[in-house]
Amino acid sequence: MPPRTIRFMTEPGDTGATSPELFGDEDTAAHTQIVDTKTSLHVRRVRLQVQTGPAAGREFATDKERIRIGNARVPPGHDGTGNDLALDDKKVSRHHAEITLTEKGWLLTDLESTNGTWLDGKRIERAYISPGSKLVVGDSSILFSPIDEEIVAEPDADGRFGEMVGRSLKMRQIFGLLKKIAPMDVSVLISGETGTGKELVARGLHENSERKKGPFVVLDCGSIPENLIESELFGHEKGSFTGATTSREGAFERASGGTIFLDEIGELRLDMQPRLLRVLENREVRRVGGGNVIDVDVRVVAASNRDLAKEVQEGNFREDLFFRLNVINVQLPPLRARRDDIPHLVQAALSAPEVVEKHGQKRVTPAAMSALQSYSWPGNVRELMNVVSHLLTFSEGPDVDVQHLPPRLTNTGPKQPLPFNEHLGFHEAKEQLLESFEREYLTALLKRCEGNISRAARESGLHRKSIERLVKKYDLDAKQHRR
Repeated sequence: MPPRTIRFMTEPGDTGATSPELFGDEDTAAHTQIVDTKTSLHVRRVRLQVQTGPAAGREFATDKERIRIGNARVPPGHDGTGNDLALDDKKVSRHHAEITLTEKGWLLTDLESTNGTWLDGKRIERAYISPGSKLVVGDSSILFSPIDEEIVAEPDADGRFGEMVGRSLKMRQIFGLLKKIAPMDVSVLISGETGTGKELVARGLHENSERKKGPFVVLDCGSIPENLIESELFGHEKGSFTGATTSREGAFERASGGTIFLDEIGELRLDMQPRLLRVLENREVRRVGGGNVIDVDVRVVAASNRDLAKEVQEGNFREDLFFRLNVINVQLPPLRARRDDIPHLVQAALSAPEVVEKHGQKRVTPAAMSALQSYSWPGNVRELMNVVSHLLTFSEGPDVDVQHLPPRLTNTGPKQPLPFNEHLGFHEAKEQLLESFEREYLTALLKRCEGNISRAARESGLHRKSIERLVKKYDLDAKQHRR
C-alpha cells in the first residue's frame, strides 16, 4: 500500500477533493456557499507495543518513515548509530532491525543481528509487516499497529510562518497546517508557481521541527550541470572522475541530522531518479567511485513549479518516486489569488529594521497601493519584492506614489506596434508574429537567466527540452549570456 498523500485544501468549504481551479485566478476559482475555515488531514503513524521482555508494557508511537530497533541507547543522529526504540535486552543487537515505509507498505528488515528477527513465528531477513503482526527480537516481542489519525488545523491567527506573511484566509489556513506538520518527520512536496515562496516554506518547516539544530541544505536540481548532479547529491571519492582531486560529501551527507530541500525536483534526470528513490527508501548513500554505504538521517522536502502528477503521466517523472515524495502535498497559491496580502507583504518589507535604518520609514499612497493590487504579478512574491527594491531606489521622500512604480505596473510604458506584415495571409502573418515573439522572448529570457537553460525552463514554465528546441530553432547561443 503506497504512502498516503495528504493534500492541503485552503478554500472555504473544501472537503478534501483536488480541484484544478484551486488557487487559480480569483475570477475563475470555484466557490461554495458552505463556509468552513477548519482544515482536517489524515496522518499515518505507527505504534510499537512491547509485550514481553525487559521493557514489557512500553509503547512507542511515531510518524517517522524509518524506525530503528536495537539496544543502543542514543537516538538516531548524524552517523546513524542510534535507535528509535532502544531495548535493554541482552539478546538484542546494538542495531537489530528497522521498519521502513515503502511504496508497497511497511518493510521489516533484519540488520544482520546476532540472534535474528522473527515475524509471526518465522525468521526473516526482509518481509512486509501487516497490522497486528508480532515481531520478536531477542527476548522481546513487539506488536506492530499502524495508526490513522485525523488532525484538525484552524487558520493561523498570527498570519506568519517563518519569514512568510499573509493575512488572507488562504494563507492563514496554509500557515495553520504548516505549523501542524512541521514537527512531523515525513516527506513534504511543495507545489506552486515560480516566486511563490517554496524555499521559505521548506526553511520554515525545518526551523519549526525537532531537526532545527541540524543543517538545512538546499539543492537546486535544475541549476546543476547534468554531469555533476550525481556527485552533488551523493558525493564522490578522490579520483572517481576527472577533476575529483579530493573526496567530497554530497548534499544528503551534509544534511544528515537535519533537512534537505530538493528544489525543482521535476528537473532531475530520469536516469538519476531510481538512485534518489533508493536513498529515500534505504536512508543510505554510496558516493560516486566509492564502495562504502553511508547512513543518512534526513527529512526530505521537495518542490516543483511543474505538475508532477502530469509529468508522471507523460513519462517524465517516475511514479514510485512521486509517491515517495508526495506523502504530504502543500500547494502555494499565486500572488494574484491573494491580492489582499499585498499591503501586508509590502508593509513588512518596508518596515524591516535594515530598510528603515537606510531609507527611513516609507508610506505607500492609496493610489500606488491600488496599482500594486491591480497588477497580475506573473513573478509572484519574488517579483513584488523586486518592485519594493525599485521603490526604495526611486522614491526620495517618505511617500511612495504612482510615479515611483515601474512602468509595467501603471501601463505608462511606450506602446510598440505589433510587428506583423498585413500584406501576408492571416495564417502566414500569425506565424511570423509568433516566431518574432518566440525569438525576442527567448533572447530576453536567456539573458536574464545568464544562459542557464534549466533556470530558463523554470522561470518560463516550459520544459527544458522545449527551451533547447527553441534555442536550436532560432540558432541562439545561450553561452554568450553566461558570466
